[in-house]
Amino acid sequence: MSEKVLTQTEKVYTAEDYLKLERRDSGKQEYSNGNVLNSTGSSRRHNLIGSNTTIAIGSRVRGHKCEVYVNDMRVKLAPHNYCYPDVVVVNGDPKFEGKELDILLNPTVIVEIMSRATLNHDKTEKLDRYLAMESVREIMLVKEEEMRVEHYFKQTRNQWTYKIYGNREDIISIESVNCKISLGEIYSQIKFD
Repeated sequence: MSEKVLTQTEKVYTAEDYLKLERRDSGKQEYSNGNVLNSTGSSRRHNLIGSNTTIAIGSRVRGHKCEVYVNDMRVKLAPHNYCYPDVVVVNGDPKFEGKELDILLNPTVIVEIMSRATLNHDKTEKLDRYLAMESVREIMLVKEEEMRVEHYFKQTRNQWTYKIYGNREDIISIESVNCKISLGEIYSQIKFD
């Protein structure tokens, strides 16, 4: 079973060079302080978790002033950092950088699906940048290899509530978009050894 893997290029890029490369090659690479991080595809579990989460959230926010993006929406984390969260929800009007409408500036909810290969990057550098974003209200880190969701909910700028869910019956309340989903929905069709 393949899993999503990030590898770093040797060349150092400016943010402008990175964006030109991305738009020209229609690639999907993350950018962090001059380094381009290549992604090498996703596993069956990763894709199912992403689809299940998108469907669960999307079906509950339909009719509200929310937009749900899956896999391919580039998010600007900081002046020299861009990434592609697995699922992004914007509550209200989305704001973009530039006229291409391909760099989201105001995500409300971020969902990252973590594999063994991306766990360290997702839980350190990326998480720190998500936590620092003014617009982000909630972050869900979803493990691919086991039934575990880590949920961060912003109380104040510097204070977050942290909860861990690990049972199929657990319900995650995503308050910022008035939505509740179960781990059973997130991990539907997935069996663990």
